[in-house]
Amino acid sequence: MVHDTLLERCIRQEAKAQYELYRVLYPMMMSICSRYERNRQDAAATMNQGFLKILQHLGRRPDHVPFEPWARRVVINTVIDQFRRNKERKAVERLSDDLSDHDTSEVNSYLREMEAEELARLLEQLPPVSRHVFNLFAIDGFAHAEIAEMLGISEGTSKWHVSHARTVLQKAIGAMAAQRTLNTPHR
Repeated sequence: MVHDTLLERCIRQEAKAQYELYRVLYPMMMSICSRYERNRQDAAATMNQGFLKILQHLGRRPDHVPFEPWARRVVINTVIDQFRRNKERKAVERLSDDLSDHDTSEVNSYLREMEAEELARLLEQLPPVSRHVFNLFAIDGFAHAEIAEMLGISEGTSKWHVSHARTVLQKAIGAMAAQRTLNTPHR
């Protein structure tokens, strides 16, 4: 938890306090940015932009708004702004592998054992727009109307991207589960 005295020192632009706040917020900010960016370097760049915005707007944060949720929202908005800037520049990417359907029980079993890092790698395989919309909807809890407004797309397009992401993820998880089954020795 961030203490008010630390925030007040940051508002006064004390370098040591700003560094201390950065260290406290780093895990949360990097976690958010890593879900949206394919590589760690891009995630770190976006995170640093978000932290700079936190410092720049800290004095204007309403007193009734808790700091941590406010900071989280600033970082998410930074990710969205970065996405908008790069939207036209980045080519739409697709999974090139044609993954076949797999047994649902196999997939569910694999999901229970899946590590968070494996899921993060799977999310990286999604096309950029679908990955952003899926993260905003499934992980950050935004409604389709909010996502549509933030990204400048329709609600229907937001719903399609979530559906598309789920389909791609289910196929990829199914392929991973099938591969694990093939590599498991039979008794």
